[in-house]
Amino acid sequence: MKIATWNINGIKARIDGLVDWLKEAEPDIACLQEIKSVDENFPVSGIEDLGYHVETHGQKGFNGVALLSKTPLEDVSRGLPGDPDDEQARFIEAAVSTKTGIVRVAGAYMPNGNPTDSPKLDYKLAWMERLNTWAEGRILLEEPFVIAGDYNIIPDPRDARHPENWVGDALFLPRSRQAYRRLVSMGFVDAIRSVTQDSDVYTFWDYQAGAWQKNNGIRIDHLLLSPEAADRMSGAGIDRHVRAWEKPSDHVPVWVDLAL
Repeated sequence: MKIATWNINGIKARIDGLVDWLKEAEPDIACLQEIKSVDENFPVSGIEDLGYHVETHGQKGFNGVALLSKTPLEDVSRGLPGDPDDEQARFIEAAVSTKTGIVRVAGAYMPNGNPTDSPKLDYKLAWMERLNTWAEGRILLEEPFVIAGDYNIIPDPRDARHPENWVGDALFLPRSRQAYRRLVSMGFVDAIRSVTQDSDVYTFWDYQAGAWQKNNGIRIDHLLLSPEAADRMSGAGIDRHVRAWEKPSDHVPVWVDLAL
């Protein structure tokens, strides 16, 4: 089973590229972030024509997440538990039945947190605390489980071409990175880092200052696997070439193959 994540940066602007990528990559499950669309306006028809079931948790103009699956999605839930007043559409979870049992997938769009002298950083850190609390319960289920998404966290200096440029940015603050490491310390496995320890492994290149052409990138899109999912991993990768397509997102897809 191939599970992928991609911050699409606007589904309306990127629908043609998404369809092309789905045809090329053929993921069994795709988690999308920043769809920037309310649920009723999400362009499901072109995606359903490829055999995908679609579940969305949208929001007008910004944020928004979606799950696309070749197998029907079960137990769909929207919104990260822990704050009933949080109106930002950043989280969706579902289960899929496979020949070996159930796999659960959560698609998440973590807050950016900038500027760091604003309430946005407090929201980011509180959101990550809620995610960690929720993940502690999920990992106790001892089943294949994937938290996929745009984490807006650079875990390590090697995950940035120029880490010195990110000092003081919310994506690279020690508190942000600690939140990521807490997930890993629970037993979750970073799919990409389980197959490569190389630097220059990025998932995001800004539209400005020729970042793509200069390979001035960062790795902020991650697939974290429960131990039961990690035991079934057969490969993982980054579809870097998609960044060179016409009208690209500033992020690229990241994927993992599980023997399920």
